[in-house]
Amino acid sequence: MVKTPDELALMRASGRLLASVFEMLDGLDLINASSLQVNDLVEAFITEDLAARPASKGQYGFEYALNCSVNHVVCHGAPSPREIFRDGDIVNFDITLEKNGFIADSSKTYPVGSPSPAARRLVRVANEAMWRGIRQIRAGAHLGDIGHAIERHAKRNGYSVVREFCGHGIGREMHEEPQILNFGRPGTGMELREGMVFTIEPMLNQGARKVSVADDGWTVVTHDGKLSAQFEHTVAVTKTGVEVLTLRSDETAMLEGRA
Repeated sequence: MVKTPDELALMRASGRLLASVFEMLDGLDLINASSLQVNDLVEAFITEDLAARPASKGQYGFEYALNCSVNHVVCHGAPSPREIFRDGDIVNFDITLEKNGFIADSSKTYPVGSPSPAARRLVRVANEAMWRGIRQIRAGAHLGDIGHAIERHAKRNGYSVVREFCGHGIGREMHEEPQILNFGRPGTGMELREGMVFTIEPMLNQGARKVSVADDGWTVVTHDGKLSAQFEHTVAVTKTGVEVLTLRSDETAMLEGRA
């Protein structure tokens, strides 16, 4: 749960590498690409360019380097050559990377071409909700502070928060304690301590928060078929605040609360 300075340095290195994967994806034209093509590109970039390991591959029997969740898929979508991205889609890529024994985890929802204003708004608010949660983090704060900030922002904007899936501790294992819920009451839950490392990953739905698992046993979808969007970062608790280990170069304003 709490990492030593040496362990945190290794996690910071993994986080920087994972941020570079998303910066590579930022330059792609996703229209007419398949989710399997993106998966293969990500796997090659992680293994060949970064000399790292896609930590999702083989975890719990999963076969791929990334989870790919399109439109009404909430999370855990499996890449497929038959899944072709179309203009107007939104797609979440959830990627984990292990380097020198430590894992970083992050996700981002991308617009494909020109989604509707309603879809773009959902994506924007989901990103904002994640950052509202991240800004609560500091030694002495509580897990409930994070969840409350996330859910309040979602509800104020007319969205629901998925409760069945949440953030988690991370380090040598992909999923460690504690669970980081995306709802809660301020001042409740575990007190945060310097050196704790975990993920913040809210999933916001346009409609009801109820979800279902598809017949493949992996893919989680909105029960009402409406859109869902997710963002995720790996973070570390510091003495004075938070360090976002998977921070991308275009996110400084979000971290500082200027966007």
